[in-house]
This record gives sequence, C-alpha cells and structure tokens, in this order.
Amino acid sequence: MDLKMFIRDIPDFPQKGIIFKDITTLLKNPGAFRAAVDLLTGKYRQRKIDKVVAVESRGFIFGSILAYELKCGLVLARKAGKLPHQTIREEYALEYGTAVLEIHVDGIEKGETVVIVDDLLATGGTALAAAKLVETLGGKVEGIEFLIELGFLRGREKLAGYPVNCAISY
Repeated sequence: MDLKMFIRDIPDFPQKGIIFKDITTLLKNPGAFRAAVDLLTGKYRQRKIDKVVAVESRGFIFGSILAYELKCGLVLARKAGKLPHQTIREEYALEYGTAVLEIHVDGIEKGETVVIVDDLLATGGTALAAAKLVETLGGKVEGIEFLIELGFLRGREKLAGYPVNCAISY
C-alpha cells in the first residue's frame, strides 16, 4: 500500500513556507492506519523489547499501539513540565532556539531494550534527545521508528549510530 497517498499536505502551516504533513487523513483510514502500524512493528515482533518510548505528541498515537502489539511497557517523552513525577531532561536545538524533552526517572530500567517512536523525522534533534534520555537511564536503543521522514532535512545523519526506520520518505 502506498501510504503517501493518505498524507495530506497543508501549505504554510504552522508558518509561511512550511508544507505540513498531515497524518490525520491516514489515521482515519483503517487500512492505511493498520498498514502503517504493521510497518512500524514488523521488525520487532520476534525480538524482546522491554519498552517503547513515545515522543510527544503524535508519537503517542503510534507508541501506545506498538507497546500493545509488542507486549511491552510504554514510556512517554514529553515537553518540559508536563510529567508529574521526578524526571530527567535533555535540551536540544531547534531551528530558532532550544527545547527540552523529559521522561520519568523510573521509566527505563538499566539494561532494558527500547524502541523510540515518533510520527516525523525532520532534523533529528527530538529523536536524538529521546535516545540520550534512554541511554542516561541505562537502556539500549534497539531502533527509532518514524511514520514519515523528510529526507531533505538530513535528520538521519544526526541519528548516525542508531537503527532508524521510516515507513514513508519524502
């Protein structure tokens, strides 16, 4: 199934000159949604995965399903100040400024195998921050999964050394 046909382009969102890749059109189609989930989970079904780390916010959609399908735990990676318990944090660069990603200190146990999931790979900063958080807690990143990759932004280069998989590439 060509999943690109289920992604809607929204010009000039969230700002002029950006073409936003809207996944809601894929999510509302049961066949496309299932195909995307199968692509994201397929390579891990025969491996022992302890946790899925889902990156805020659209990564939560896929992360919960991956954790369910892989019969493992789910850990949320959120923007600063959104988690209620003690956290560790990783600051990362944005095009203009910085942002912070946090996870709970008890989210990952030493030696656990982890898959990180988000909807979109752009510059790679958010996913790299998530990987650093996992490793700080002693986890091993088995893979980083994305529904969409914007290859022209070269985010995969920032994630060199990690297994990166994308269902759809632009």
